Amino acid sequence: MDAVFPGRTISRTISKLPDAREALALLCEANLRAPGGEPVVVRNRDLWLYGAGNLGRLACRHLEAVCQPVAGIIDRNAQAFAGTDAFAGLPVLAPDEVPAAVKEEALLAVSVVTSPFAPLQAELVASGWRTVVPFYDVAETYRDRHPLSNGWFAAAMGTEAMGDAGEVLEGFADDASRAHYLRFAAWRLARQEWDFPKAPVTTGDRFFIPETCSAFQPGERVVDAGAHQGELLPRFWAALDGSAEKFWAIEPDPQSLNALGLAQIGWPSVLRDRVEIVDAVLADCGKKARFHAGLGYASQTAATGSTLRETTTIDALGLDATILKLHLEGGELAALKGGLETVRRNRPIVMLTVYHDAAGLIESPLFLMRELADYGILMRTHAYCGTGAVLYAIPDERVP
Repeated sequence: MDAVFPGRTISRTISKLPDAREALALLCEANLRAPGGEPVVVRNRDLWLYGAGNLGRLACRHLEAVCQPVAGIIDRNAQAFAGTDAFAGLPVLAPDEVPAAVKEEALLAVSVVTSPFAPLQAELVASGWRTVVPFYDVAETYRDRHPLSNGWFAAAMGTEAMGDAGEVLEGFADDASRAHYLRFAAWRLARQEWDFPKAPVTTGDRFFIPETCSAFQPGERVVDAGAHQGELLPRFWAALDGSAEKFWAIEPDPQSLNALGLAQIGWPSVLRDRVEIVDAVLADCGKKARFHAGLGYASQTAATGSTLRETTTIDALGLDATILKLHLEGGELAALKGGLETVRRNRPIVMLTVYHDAAGLIESPLFLMRELADYGILMRTHAYCGTGAVLYAIPDERVP
């Protein structure tokens, strides 16, 4: 069933999990609509943000960094956020408190990816808002100044690329992965929101899906690359029933490193003593690269960075990982290539985010499928608006 909401976002529900042939036919439909839009330019309109959660706070910091004023914040729980440091000096209103003139003239950017965009957009348009767009589509306008890349638009795939996409769809270990891939691809190619009720978005289990958790074993040695402030390490410890042997927390951003060190102090000694913090910028080889620091979990290697860093590889670090998690804001594939010897030697469970750039559509999954022998490759989506897409590679010998 297709539904066209005001603002041109199309929502589509597909009840059946597609096999490889069916998935390729659906992908062709999305590809015909590519590119599905373009970055949203604010121009001379006031810009309001909808959503005061984690993404809303990141959006405010991002827009401040690119000198784009924010007129105010809208949230259903406005009272909880009004006057907080994150939104100091900004009005924080409930949806029914916004004047009609603001709804008619302003641009509303939705900073929520934990629920579907299309029905929220329809609700807001029905309430009087004239223009409602995803925040990441606005952020894409400022890529020359800020590297946040979650709003990228995919160009139409040519014949060769569609052939590679067919190989990717054939290579997934289950039909659910094909559904998740299509959800991701439909947004990136066509800016359409496809729902597969039998393969739903799950927002709470990123990196801890049932298939990986059932493959965990005692004595795991975990590389958390893109550790940020250490949020995942206690979760890994709990998911591994306190049996992990070693953790390497790799994080190159100075502010995040400091917060990670402070977090480590507060962990139980049985976890704290197993964690080694590594200040390193991962890549496919050792070289000099610009690093854009100070952006929280959006810090990354980028041409906009003012710091010149020496990169290294997972292989060069000599980490004998049995679980390898990569969340590097678009640097995942390069880091994986720089750790291929380690992966082939240790055969770890591999988890990598793939939604930060177009490599996630074909290059990253195809690399896993061609280079990792006797692995099952899965894909799951853990957020909306083309974000939260993760590839999981599980060695066949680990599958129960």
